[in-house]
Amino acid sequence: MYYDYVVVGGGAGGLELVSRLGRHFGREGHDKVLLIDKSSYHIWKPTLHEVAVGTLNPQQEGLSYSILARSNHFSFACGQLLDFDPENKSLTLEAVFDDENEAAIIPERNIRFGQCVLAIGSGSNFFNTPGAAEHAYVLEHSLDAVDFQQHLLNLFSKAAYGDNKNLDVVIVGAGATGVELAAEMLEAYHEILPIFGSSQKFDIHISLIESAPRILAGLPERISVQAAQALRAKSVSIYESHRAVEVGTDFVLMADKLRPDAEPQRIHADVVVWAAGIKAAESNADYGLPVNRLNQFEVDTHLQTPFAGVYALGDCAACPWHDDKILPARAQVAHQQASYLADKWWHEYKQRPFTQSFVYKDYGSLVSLGNNQGVGNLMGSLSGGNFFIEGLIAKWMYMSLHLKHHAAILGYWKTGLLAIARLAQSRVSGRLKLH
Repeated sequence: MYYDYVVVGGGAGGLELVSRLGRHFGREGHDKVLLIDKSSYHIWKPTLHEVAVGTLNPQQEGLSYSILARSNHFSFACGQLLDFDPENKSLTLEAVFDDENEAAIIPERNIRFGQCVLAIGSGSNFFNTPGAAEHAYVLEHSLDAVDFQQHLLNLFSKAAYGDNKNLDVVIVGAGATGVELAAEMLEAYHEILPIFGSSQKFDIHISLIESAPRILAGLPERISVQAAQALRAKSVSIYESHRAVEVGTDFVLMADKLRPDAEPQRIHADVVVWAAGIKAAESNADYGLPVNRLNQFEVDTHLQTPFAGVYALGDCAACPWHDDKILPARAQVAHQQASYLADKWWHEYKQRPFTQSFVYKDYGSLVSLGNNQGVGNLMGSLSGGNFFIEGLIAKWMYMSLHLKHHAAILGYWKTGLLAIARLAQSRVSGRLKLH
């Protein structure tokens, strides 16, 4: 089986890349462009925290890769990457089994390619913290979010009908994921509370543990301060300059980095979510490509590995930036890289010169704080500087990023219709998914 262009990974960057390429080629794209992903549907990763607490329904939000392939003129293969041979430009996919894991639905397959980009994302970095991998939930994929949402519903019910009437949640890591998860979980709590009635009223307490001196450490300080004020106003406990040193079945031990001689503090936890860092899969080192200490594929300023025709983008790629740094793992990075590679490959297919390097443009950051709240900074305003936004305007602009991603893979008309349909559905069935 051979394809001119193969993209492994249907995240934000990978899916946008094959959609753009497929539309360039038209109907010929089905024989030229292939997307590979282990899942059958796509959910934009920045919204996984909403899926995790039930404020976003994955059955409504999820977009089928097969349907997208048909409308955007690319092919789709469901499977997990088993082996990769960059020198001979070939890869092998694992067999796909039924739900009982007994009968093979799709056999093991070998695929040859002309050009290939690895866009397989990243996972969680537990920093060798004892108990973290065993006892903490993560939000790496859509199935992680769905599993956590079911567990959270069970915890809500247990707190409502139990004797304790308290639910203690600990989130390790106060980057964008941790902060947004805390805010969205409070939204879900207030949505579900009236269902149980006054006799089953319970309290929720959320603790955020951040090893940096402030939350949202990678963003401008003003955003960090504003977000911390908003969360504390909602009774979220924030422990800055603290690191988790152990995670148990019902506790987290955290050490104060400003007082290294002090005894670690024990926090009770009914559930722990780990959002403290990313690390690419260890299997990346087995594919014959150079990787860095986070198992990210090392690429040049054209997103290419040392092997001709083999590229990487998004969270799994270590792309040079400035001051000996690599590009951050952000959705807008993957989006820009997908646009760059689509243009590069299309120019090369048309035998037009294309020598530009990839240049990342930071358009700013937006963070959702729930309840029509948000904070952010936008880079390069009309006056030539940067400016800070907050409140409802920031929230709307945050939502517009989601719509922009959908527009890149669905088109503007379909995205508009989908947004209207989902708004109508939420009016009928409510905002919170309860099953």
